[in-house]
Amino acid sequence: MDKEENSNIIKERSKQYGTQLWDLIRTQVDKHSSVPETISEQSIPPKKVSEHRWLMNLLFIVPYILLAVFGVSFFWDFNGMSATLFDLSFSFEGLLRIISISGLIGFLTNWLAITMLFRPTHRRPILGQGLIPAQKDRIAYRLASAVSEDLINPEIIKHKIQESGAIAKYREKATVYVKNIIDDPEFRENLKALVVSYVDEMIADPEVRSSIAQKLIRQIDDAIDENSFEKVALKAYSFLKGQEMQDLVESALIKLPTGIENGLNKMDVFLDELPDKLDEHGAVIEELVTNLLYKLINQLDVHALVEDNLRQYDEKKLEKLIKNASNDQLQYIQYLGAVLGTFGGFIIWEPVASLVVLTVIIGSTVAADIVLHRMKQNI
Repeated sequence: MDKEENSNIIKERSKQYGTQLWDLIRTQVDKHSSVPETISEQSIPPKKVSEHRWLMNLLFIVPYILLAVFGVSFFWDFNGMSATLFDLSFSFEGLLRIISISGLIGFLTNWLAITMLFRPTHRRPILGQGLIPAQKDRIAYRLASAVSEDLINPEIIKHKIQESGAIAKYREKATVYVKNIIDDPEFRENLKALVVSYVDEMIADPEVRSSIAQKLIRQIDDAIDENSFEKVALKAYSFLKGQEMQDLVESALIKLPTGIENGLNKMDVFLDELPDKLDEHGAVIEELVTNLLYKLINQLDVHALVEDNLRQYDEKKLEKLIKNASNDQLQYIQYLGAVLGTFGGFIIWEPVASLVVLTVIIGSTVAADIVLHRMKQNI
């Protein structure tokens, strides 16, 4: 059997015992594993509901009222009616048509503007394409830039890791975990038996033993200078024993398993001291893990990751995502357009008087809002 075959045998058996060692460790891990900590799910922020829900319900019926008023205007619209106030003459004829059309235009323009944010989802020859679908790639790029630069960049993550103390916490738990495993008598006995079995099987094979002996002799020859006292002494020892150096080394290897069995008590000492060593070098371990995580995060292209995921969102899914977060506000904008359009109709009908009334209404609303806001702050 040549050297290459011997080397392959050693590698194969080492691999087999490595697998057995891993199985032994995994068995102990399963044995001492407790119920894993459940990561608390972050609660979804509640949907913001207006304190004045009745106002939304009232706004909801405004377009229908305006549509009904527009229909009535075809049959009756203050025909020939007028009035005088403070020496000012007001003609009401055609008022219903003016305010209903203005209100409906305000509602429809806002509805159309919001709809054009999302529709058409795909480019049409005449209608074009909605703003968000058309700019999806640009939106994805801008969002990815904001996320990678301001929200999830490596420096922020490293700071959060250090601030949370998570590595120190789990390093302490890992030390306790390791201690529980290595303190298990069954684990120690199985580990020792595995080591002895590995050495015994390797040495028991004459071909493997011969290969190991040859490697040891070569390493000794390489380590000792030619014609040095040590080399002369080794040759003299071999001559006095009446054996070749190869036979002497192989004889020593045959006795190795017995020597290992006698020396395995030192393994107990090492295992006993291991948890204390881990605690003693805790700061070094934490720093090492932090640096490894930092390097790993730096390898991730957060910008590309976010951008690619956003690009994969189809237009309907993107529309649903935005509307789920802000649908009430979008509806509020539509219905508010009907109200503002109605005010615009009054201004068309009677500019000066309507502007005065509108200024009073807006001023009163703003003043009331300021007063209520200050009262809440003082509570």
